This record gives sequence, structure tokens and C-alpha cells, in this order.
Amino acid sequence: MSQKLLVFLVGLLLVSALGSYLYYRRSVASTPVDPWALVPDDAALVIATRDHPTLVRHLKETQIWDNLTGVRYFQQIEENSALIDSVAGSPSVVMGFLGTKLVLTSLHVTGPTTFDLLFQVPIGTVREYRQLRGLINGLGQDARYRVTTREYRGQQITDLRLRGTGHGITFLNYRNQLIMSTNAGLVETVVRRLEQPELPSIAADFKNTDYLQHKDVDAMLLLNYRQFPRFLGVFFRPELRPSLESITGLGHNGLLGMKLVGNKILFNGFTNPETTRDALHQRLRGQSAQRLRMADVLPLRTALLLHLGLQDMTRLPVARRSAPVDTLADRTGSLLDSLTASFSREAALCYLGSSSPRQIPAKLALVYCPDPLRTATLLGQLRRLTGTSPSFERVGPYRIYQGGVPELPSRLLGGFFTGFDEAPVIAQVGDYLAFGKDVATLRTWLDDVVGKATWSSSPAQVAFLQETQPLARVSLIMDTRNSWNVLLRALVEERRAGLLRNEALFKRFPQLALQFVPPTNEADEDAQYYTQLLLRHPAVGPAVAGLQGANATGGLLTFKTPLSSSPTLVIIKGARIPGVLVQDRAQVLHYITPDNVVAWSDTLPGPVVGPVSRLPVGGNSGYLLATPTQLHLLDMQGRLAPNFPLNLPDTVRASSLTAGPAIGKTPPGLLVGGGGGNLFLFNTNGRVFPGWQPKRLDFNLAAPPHYLVVGGRTVIVALLENGYVYAYNQQGNLYPGFPLSVGSRLNTGAFVEAGTTLGRTRLTVVNQHGERITFNLSGDVVSRSRVATWSRSSVFRLVPDQARRGYVVAREEGGRVSIFDPSGRQLLTQNFLTSGRKPIQYFDFGAGRRVVVITEPAPQRAYVYDAQGRLVGGQPFVSTAPEVGLHYEAVTGTYYLFRTVEAELRRTDLKMN
Repeated sequence: MSQKLLVFLVGLLLVSALGSYLYYRRSVASTPVDPWALVPDDAALVIATRDHPTLVRHLKETQIWDNLTGVRYFQQIEENSALIDSVAGSPSVVMGFLGTKLVLTSLHVTGPTTFDLLFQVPIGTVREYRQLRGLINGLGQDARYRVTTREYRGQQITDLRLRGTGHGITFLNYRNQLIMSTNAGLVETVVRRLEQPELPSIAADFKNTDYLQHKDVDAMLLLNYRQFPRFLGVFFRPELRPSLESITGLGHNGLLGMKLVGNKILFNGFTNPETTRDALHQRLRGQSAQRLRMADVLPLRTALLLHLGLQDMTRLPVARRSAPVDTLADRTGSLLDSLTASFSREAALCYLGSSSPRQIPAKLALVYCPDPLRTATLLGQLRRLTGTSPSFERVGPYRIYQGGVPELPSRLLGGFFTGFDEAPVIAQVGDYLAFGKDVATLRTWLDDVVGKATWSSSPAQVAFLQETQPLARVSLIMDTRNSWNVLLRALVEERRAGLLRNEALFKRFPQLALQFVPPTNEADEDAQYYTQLLLRHPAVGPAVAGLQGANATGGLLTFKTPLSSSPTLVIIKGARIPGVLVQDRAQVLHYITPDNVVAWSDTLPGPVVGPVSRLPVGGNSGYLLATPTQLHLLDMQGRLAPNFPLNLPDTVRASSLTAGPAIGKTPPGLLVGGGGGNLFLFNTNGRVFPGWQPKRLDFNLAAPPHYLVVGGRTVIVALLENGYVYAYNQQGNLYPGFPLSVGSRLNTGAFVEAGTTLGRTRLTVVNQHGERITFNLSGDVVSRSRVATWSRSSVFRLVPDQARRGYVVAREEGGRVSIFDPSGRQLLTQNFLTSGRKPIQYFDFGAGRRVVVITEPAPQRAYVYDAQGRLVGGQPFVSTAPEVGLHYEAVTGTYYLFRTVEAELRRTDLKMN
């Protein structure tokens, strides 16, 4: 009987235990737990994630994952995950466990120089609970680890430590919410918070907001701005704390949704305004948001910009008002008030990048002046009142004056604008007034403004600004590459090594902007700031824009693949600078806009043969070009026209392409030189002209044939190297008077003077004896004269200008090149080191603006000569292509020289007399 009683009692105990467990599961653990209520109030920020496989995939797609894996902290997470997978005996256990759970990661400051993370992961099923227990048991059996449990205020806490080091993790299972941290104190803080369930959660202000319900949101970020100065104090020097507290005084908390979108990370959400007295929000309340309009005066070397969009600058607290009244304040008070009242719309504090962490970063204070003349008058009165010298230093068209009042920016614009010492300097650029600590700072800034090295001239920066909020009250904009040395200097010593280790991640997104847009009605108690945090890197493309150098003018575009073709300029109506077509060695054709941005790229089956022509496509002007096996007609967006590309016969390799004009409704004709003396003729619909048979001439072509239309009749003019000229009609028959001999060999094409009849249409060539022969299409020689003397080693070429309105004659004799005008007058002569043939270009922009460019291929130099035969710049330009592009802009009198240097497309702005 006793044995049966024992079995009964054990069974009763088991049933009781099972009942207790079921009660716990159904009544206690099943009761929903607000995970936000478990986060301690001192969290500086909390990250909420849900779909972890998708988040990791997005991180990999945007290439952030590669940068994260280089950070030591994430390397430790990967190592721990690998250890867990190993103990569990299954791959991807951690990722499978996280799945689509709501995981909270909060950041807490745990000491003057330390911070730690607290993780919260729900346990969803009994199977997951068993997995967790199995993992703990497995680690407990590993000799490297020590697993202990302890009671803390009625809760069981587990400590997992690596033997001999004390490093490890502490975790708590509260109602199937796994709370863990490497800092045991954080877990104990959660336990203490459990004793006060009446306290609102850290996210109570956003209890009805869940951005994670949106499909395209990868994470959610809760910001506790009141804890930010303490958190930032872990990294930055103590003297920066007041400024950090002022900036974070706009709001007390905010909730943002995070999206990983291609080349950027975008946080969007709302911020609750700070309600404490004298906070930044209280000082700026009621000010309408303003645009950032000062891009023309913000230099590209800007590291950090604090921009205030305010209508009334007098609302800012002025430092001089809180200072003891002194003689200077008595004398200048009303005048300074008038100056502050003359400002409006926007003010900014701009830190410039430095070359070394040891260098104090230069900074500027910029403010908009709606009436620049009135502001200048008030500044003049201030100089006279304080006895400041009226002398100035000139930089370009601008002047630098002494300010005359110590800490003048802070006296005018408030506490943000301190640190300008005893003698600030001033300069006015258009509608903006700038303050600098010293003359060197303003001189550097003005050099950038004069050289147009500003935000408005940078396509990458303009694209970045277009993605920011157009109207904002406060904007904090950072260039992480420019700010590298500035940050290294601002960090406390023990944090510099960490920043250096994580340089790749920090510079992954060089463009960063945090903006606060005020509500329309700030009187509403529930009014919030719309907040956007944008981290962006310029869109990944075939090229990166830049500047040629600190003192160079123009633009630079660096491609991933070296360029193989000469630049072809594309004149665009209304644009000051032309577009450019250029091909790289991967046979990709790129179109670069006048703003120095690659608009489109198109892979071709081979190198471009000959020049690119313009033909109409769909009502616009497209680009006609040839590769050895195909003809291509592209529209303005780089898309192929209907029926293109046209495929050449297998035995044909194009050596030239000449387009003829359309005649009525007849589509334009295309004349293809097939190497040697072969000619093929068809139209843009791919139809061969009736009666035309492919021509195989007796001798090689001296130049691409001319495709002319005279009086409605097609004329194909072929000039051969043996000095004979052939003229064919559309059916391939010779015109009367042809072939015609010019008396000696030819090495170049003809200069065409169009007429209404064959007899009035004239062509001029220069033969190998230096004779200029002009003939008409009736086969008559109109004139013959000698341009220059000749010898057996001399080679003559006729070089037309870019618009084919005129020409010059070039004579090469070994390394000596001479240029003559049509009358035989020598324009210039130059001796070169090499004796090979040198491409020569002639440009005539009217009014005597003539330019000759001679390229020496071997040393890769382009010599640019002005109308007087002088070498522009006193030295040649580096150019790896046979030819350059040159454009003249009449309004500014500027010549734009385009050239390729390996993988770079360079534009140099020149001035010639």
C-alpha cells in the first residue's frame, strides 16, 4: 500500500506542476507584455526591428553589410552567433530564432566614458524556450564558460561568463521576454523598473505609432534627446557639452522609421518639442521654416553646417544682453540691435574641413541680409564708432574688413555663434554677410566662392540638397569626409582609436542631414516637428565628379574604366557649357551633361569609328555613330531609334560613316566606308539605294567621302590617295568630268562651298606638292595656286574649322609643323620631339577668335595656340586622346577645353586675348 501511495503522490505532484505551468503559460506569460515598458528611462536611443532576414538582405544590397562586418563590435556578434550555431548543431540558428520577432535594442550611458546595449527578444514557443535552455546547458558544459543563476528582487537572473576574463552576458526571462546585456547593471535596472508598473513607458508619447507596420520600413528609431548630451559626452570633449545641450534642446523625444533605399539611409518621423524653459524650441517657437538658399556661398570644403531658418533673427538670445554692461555695450548697443534687425531668413555656422586633427578647424558665421546696402552702411557706422580702421583686403571682387567688436557674431546672432575671439573679420558676398575668426579663414572661403568651388556648382551636392526637406527650422548637415579631422580633434582621446578602426563605415555615407520642420500650428498641444535624418552617398555610377585641383578652374569626371575616344561636344540650346559624348575601353558610350553628370551609358559592340553625327530622331536631334559591324542611332536619352542598330555584312568592317541630309520625305542616306576603297550606301530605314552597288575603288580613300545634295541631286565625292577625285550620283554612276586628277597625292579631305548647281558648288583640296586646287562638280578646275614650298618629306593637310566655314593648311616635315591660312600666310610653326603624324584641329569662333590645337600622341600632349600663334598657358596640356573638344562662351568670354587623361574627362576654363 505504501508503494502505491508513493506513486500516487508523485503523480499528484507532476499533475500539480503541469497545472502550474499551464496556468503560468495561459494566465501570466500569455498576458501581453509591452516591450517598451521594460526599457529603462535613461535610454539615449532605442532601435526596433522586426523582419530580420529582410533587414540583413537590404544591408547587403546597399553594401552596408560589408562595412558593418569591419566594425569590431559586429565582428564579436558574428563570432558569438557562430558559437551559438556550433553549440546548437545547426546553421543560422540565431537568424532563425529572431525571424520576424519585435526586437528592441536600447543604448544606455553606464559611466562617464562608457555605454552599453540592452537587447530584448521575445520567446514565442515552447520549442524556442527549449532551444534557449539547451543552448545554456551546452555552454555550461563547455570548459571555457561558467553559467550561474542568482535571485535579484524576486527575479531569476542568469550570468554567462568566459572563464578567466569575466566577460560575458547577463539575461533575464520575464514572461517570455528575453532581456540580455553584457552589462549586468542594465538587466538589474529592468528588474527595478518592473516594481513600478505605473510608470509610463519610454515610448508612451508614441503609443499609437508603429512604423514597422509599413512594408518598406526596415527599422524604427526612438530618440531621447534629453539623454543625448550625456551620450555624446562619452565621445566629445567636455567643452563642447554646452553647444550639444543647446542643439538637442529643440525636442525631448522623437520616433523615426528607417528605410534602406539604394544609396541612402532615410529616417522619417516626428519629434515632440522640448517644454522646459529657455530650451531652443521655446526661443524659436513661432518662426516659420525657411529654405537653405546659401548654396552659392557654402564651400565644398564644408565639414559641418548648422543652418537656422528663421524669419526674425532678434528672437535668438544675444550674448551681449546677458553680459555685464560695459563701455563698449553702452556705445554700440542700439547699433548692434539695428544690425541684428537687418538680418532675416537664414543664418548658419559653418565649420571647414582641416588637413590635420591638430589643426583648429576654421569656422564661418553666415547670415542673409535682405538689404545689403543698409547692412554695409551700419557696419561702416560700427567701425567709425569703435575706431576700427576702414582699410580692407581684396579677394577677387570682394573685400575683407575688420569687425571692430569682440565676439561680434555672438553679440548679433546669439550663443551658437561664439568663439570668434577679439578681432573677427567681415566680408559681404551678394546678399550674405560672413564673419570669420581671422583674415586667412575668409580669404580661403572667398577663394572658393570666386573659383565656384561651392555647393551650387557640385552636381553631387545639388542632388543631395534636392533630397533634403526644402523648408526647415533647424538643419544639421555634415560631410563625413571633410569632417574626419574635425571629429578626431573633438573626440576624447580614448575614442579616437575606435573612430579610426571604423573609418570605412563612417565614410560610407559622406552626406548627412538632420532636419526639423515645425508644425503649421504650434499652438496645438499635440504639435510635433516633422523630422528627417538622411545619410547618403552619391549615386553609384560610371564616374565620380570632382575638381582638378585647388587652383584649377573647370571640372573633372573620373570614370571606373579608362577612356578610349576623343570627347565629342554636344551643343545644347540654352546651356552655357556643352554636353560631351565619350567612350571607354569597355566599349561603353557615356553622355555627360553640362552639369558634369553622366546622364546615360550605352554598351556598344566595338569602338566608335569616326566622328559622331547629329540626325533627327522622333522630333529631336539624335546621335549617329558607327562601330566596325553596326550603325547606331541614339536619341537624347541614349535609346536606340526604331530599326537600329543596322547590321553590316559579315565581310564589312566600317572605317567611316557619312550622313547625308534628308530630301523631302526621303530618309537620310548613310554612306559607309568599308576599309580600303569600298563604299556602301543605304538610308536610315536600312534600305539600299536603288541601282547602287557596293563600290570597290582602285585606290584607298584619302579621307571619308563627302555626301552632298546639290539642287535635289545626290553627289558622292570620293578623294583617293593617288590624287584622283570621283563624283557619283545616287545610282552609282560617275558625273561628267570625273574622275578628276589634282596632280599629286592627297592626304586629306576637301573644303566644300555649297552652291545651287553642280557648277557653282566648289571643293578645295591641297595636294602633296603644296598646291591648293579648287574645282566644281562639273569637273572643271577653277583655280590652282601654291600655298607653301614642299619637299619629299612634307605632308600637307587641309584642316577645316569645327563648323566647316573656313580652313587652314598644315604642313608636316618630320617633327616640324607649320600652319598657313588659305592665302599662304604662315600663322605659326613649331618643332616637336617626335616625328610621327600629329592630329591637328582648327577652331574659328568668329571675330578673330581662332584656335589651333596640335596633339603629339606619343608624349600625350595637346598644344593649344591662340589667334596670334602663342601657346596658351605657356605649356601643353596632358591629353591621351587624339583630339580635344573646344567651346567658346561669348557672354563670359571663356573657352572650355575638354580632354581625356586616362580615366578622367577634364574640362579646363581658359581665357585668351
